[in-house]
Amino acid sequence: MAEKPKSMVLGVVAAAVFAGLGRMVIQKIVADRAARNSRVTAPLDAETRAKISDALRTPSK
Repeated sequence: MAEKPKSMVLGVVAAAVFAGLGRMVIQKIVADRAARNSRVTAPLDAETRAKISDALRTPSK
């Protein structure tokens, strides 16, 4: 009796899923490092700066 050839589909799909998850993890790590190192924030307009300054100078009740 001849053996049936084993299907490679499951192995290929598993490898693709594993590679995709690994790629997502690597991208997340790189993005987190870049965000932590750059600390870039959006520029504030004068009105927002005035509100923040007022809130910091006014003692809370």
